[in-house]
Amino acid sequence: MNKELIINTTPIGVEIALLEDKKLVELHNEKSDANFGVGDLYLGKVKKLIPGLNAAFVDVGFEKDAFLHYTDLSPFARSILKFTQQAMAANENSFEFSNFQIEPEIIKSGKINEVLNGKPNVLVQILKEPIAAKGPRLSCEISLPGRFIVLTPFNEIVAVSKKIHSGEERKRLQKIVESIRPKNFGVIVRTAAEGKSTAELHQDLLELTETWKTIQNNIKGAVAPAKILSEQNKTTSILRDLLNESFNKIVVNDKNIFNDIKSYIQRIAPDKTDIVNYVNNGTPLFDQFGITKQVKGAFGKTVNLDSGAYLIIEHTEALHVIDVNSGYKSVSNSQEENALQTNLEAAEEIARQLRLRDIGGIIVVDFIDLKLPDNRKKLQEAMEEYLKADRAKHAVLPISKFGLMQITRQRMRPEVNINTSENCPTCSGTGKVSSTLLLEDEIEKRIHYLSTHSHNYLNLFVHPIVHSHLTKGIFTSIVKKWRRKHKLKLTVKPNTSYGLVEFKFFDKNEEEIKF
Repeated sequence: MNKELIINTTPIGVEIALLEDKKLVELHNEKSDANFGVGDLYLGKVKKLIPGLNAAFVDVGFEKDAFLHYTDLSPFARSILKFTQQAMAANENSFEFSNFQIEPEIIKSGKINEVLNGKPNVLVQILKEPIAAKGPRLSCEISLPGRFIVLTPFNEIVAVSKKIHSGEERKRLQKIVESIRPKNFGVIVRTAAEGKSTAELHQDLLELTETWKTIQNNIKGAVAPAKILSEQNKTTSILRDLLNESFNKIVVNDKNIFNDIKSYIQRIAPDKTDIVNYVNNGTPLFDQFGITKQVKGAFGKTVNLDSGAYLIIEHTEALHVIDVNSGYKSVSNSQEENALQTNLEAAEEIARQLRLRDIGGIIVVDFIDLKLPDNRKKLQEAMEEYLKADRAKHAVLPISKFGLMQITRQRMRPEVNINTSENCPTCSGTGKVSSTLLLEDEIEKRIHYLSTHSHNYLNLFVHPIVHSHLTKGIFTSIVKKWRRKHKLKLTVKPNTSYGLVEFKFFDKNEEEIKF
């Protein structure tokens, strides 16, 4: 699979499109003034404890207080509270994290007011961005993601990604990380670490421990609420998570971002620096790569499939509903086989739509009814396979007896929602047009104006129905009256692309006359 990353810089931010085999699968929009991104670290101030919810509201500088539930506190919450206080009060170079004494873990079934009593300042990480009217959701389980590993302060656990299937490779990576892991840090080994050397893993670890030192320095003397560290921008974070052998092109239209990406790839994958291209020829980057057209075709309420089938995508506050409708093409004379093939095609597109729109929460899909249990199982397995490329956590339930499939997908950011409709040229988006009774008078007023401004030859283009009305009667037509009254040559022509009350005048050189 060929992967291309197209990065288009605009005055208000950066648009990022991920293409797989030329097909748009992810779209990100990073605004230049955006705050509260997933992974950002803040020094927050606990404002209110809600024992009934077993949660707290924390001020991190957003207009609405952020939400911190007990289950997101981390077993090492007391260590984080203690670390926050010590780091805030530390003198220059006086705080060495390797000497920090870890506190006992909190119990899983504990109460929020037992841990956050006194409403202290605490280091927190954004778990979910603000969505709709809700503030950010927080976590105290601090994690710092790198290219091959994730560093987790306050614990000493080493875990290896389950997606690395080889038992020997898992043991090798576990052994390497155990030997290089600094005190008071846990490490999660990512799937991308498979086959990597000790030196590569060690370099990644050193960079992340430096990031942790930066966090310590930024907390020193800080006053809550305060941003302590921003997650990398979306461009480098996508590269960090996705860059692999199948990534064959990155195109950028901004020189500064081009240089940043070039140096980033030089550091993490020197053999792939030549895939970065700078293109800025005056043509919008998304237009050159056909992304604009794909966006227009993929973000509407109705999504058409190649077979003629189509999806209807509706959403509410609580869930999304996707209806699959059959097309005009048939692969066989069997209704069951046609339904299966349409459903499989729809499943592939639905998996793409979930990634593209970043749809989260509960998704209910109403597939075309399948009678055979084997076919329903095939459809579920196909959906799971199509969703493998999705980085968000997700789960697919078997099709119910009503023919519905339920999917849950992790929601980290607001859903990408692009309005692909355009204002009607006839009503200008109001949904109303001027009265047809007044249309005749309006046209004559324009004719009178043009005749008094040296226009003695006019072509008038109108909707076919209006054309029939104006030219009805050989000798008594309205057009004949206008010609005699205003003493000019007037030709009326129909145009099927015009709205009912739309009309335009052209001169004898066929140039449009603007008013």
